[in-house]
Amino acid sequence: MEPSRNISRLLEIMTALRTPKTGCPWDLEQDFKSIIPYTIEEAYEVADAIERNDMEDLRLELGDLLLQSVYHAQMASESGDFDFGDVVEGITTKMIRRHPHVFGTEDVSAEQYSAAGMAKGTWEKIKAEEKSEQIEARKAKGLPPKSIKTSILDDVPNTLPSLAVGVKLQQKASKVGFDWNDPKAVISKIREELDEVEAELKANDKEKLTDEIGDVLFAMVNLARHLEIDPDTALRSTNQKFRKRFSYIEKNLTKSGEKIEDVDLDTMEDLWKRAKKEL
Repeated sequence: MEPSRNISRLLEIMTALRTPKTGCPWDLEQDFKSIIPYTIEEAYEVADAIERNDMEDLRLELGDLLLQSVYHAQMASESGDFDFGDVVEGITTKMIRRHPHVFGTEDVSAEQYSAAGMAKGTWEKIKAEEKSEQIEARKAKGLPPKSIKTSILDDVPNTLPSLAVGVKLQQKASKVGFDWNDPKAVISKIREELDEVEAELKANDKEKLTDEIGDVLFAMVNLARHLEIDPDTALRSTNQKFRKRFSYIEKNLTKSGEKIEDVDLDTMEDLWKRAKKEL
């Protein structure tokens, strides 16, 4: 089988991998749940390639992420639920419907649509209509409801990264008025949570300390949200900054013939300050 630019070849390859007796044993053993970690990992690797501005790596990682969609669709096709064509039809329908100013009959330009604040209201209205239609479609197919909603927070999936879950929970609560109006109030809350961490340090209760640290992180996510900063992006940037500065320490110690494990903290701190100035 030869490589191709056509999506149909990728679908053929996945079908071959999942064909009993002649397919790949590992691929045949997988199910929807078993490949969840790979799907999530590939999404993060796409983000990493973008952060590094590595277009060649991004090309490859997007292929890996596309493979995950094809993989899930193939398994669904085998069980008779849906196939890749249904996935494509679903997303194209959604995108056309959610952009009436581009594909529909709205007599406004994209700039007017955005400036007038119409986009958010229209988007929310269309999403609500889609939910109603999805409920009816499930009924027509004899499927049970996705879940019984008892809270406005039920739509936030726990499988997202914790920082993203925190942001979405806070956004949902904010829509019904459960929110601060001033970022300074959030800063006060952060200080309050830090005081509680300090108080628990004396008792050295790991369970309580874990709970209090979680409260601090949740409050920090809240501050980032109020400042319209994505906390995950901010943390990734700081992680990268730490990598560069720590690497600077290692390289300079190697140049001087020293091993990092043999020098004291003061020496490393001096190099850290130099790294902050030079990098």
